[in-house]
Amino acid sequence: MKKVLNIAFFYAILGLVSGVYYREFTKMRDFAGETQLSVVHTHSFALGMMIMLIVYLFCYTMKIHTLKNFDVFFYFYNIGVLSTITLMIIRGTLQVLEFDLSVGVDSAISGIAGLGHISVTIGLVLFFLLLRKNHSENIRTK
Repeated sequence: MKKVLNIAFFYAILGLVSGVYYREFTKMRDFAGETQLSVVHTHSFALGMMIMLIVYLFCYTMKIHTLKNFDVFFYFYNIGVLSTITLMIIRGTLQVLEFDLSVGVDSAISGIAGLGHISVTIGLVLFFLLLRKNHSENIRTK
């Protein structure tokens, strides 16, 4: 359970830092256009911190962290969120620097980010399977 709380705290710090990075980096570069950096802050808080706090509550109340596949869910989900956020930062930084993203870099970033989204999806499916398994076991014991 402690690792879930620690990762939630990590995402909170990441969300705060990414918000400052977006504001200061775009101001320093006199950039006024659209950039992927503008949504890293909210993704860190929503997909990272908030979801991990919800998972923590399920660990605390339903003890789902004791189930066999909890670690598989935990790693799939967090690898996906971290890779997605990392690539959003990379793409956003390149946009602010006005780097030519048409040279194949954009496709590479999109492809890797897609893998991150797939990992998040697998993690969410595993999370719901954990909840169902826990629910089924609780019904049988009552």
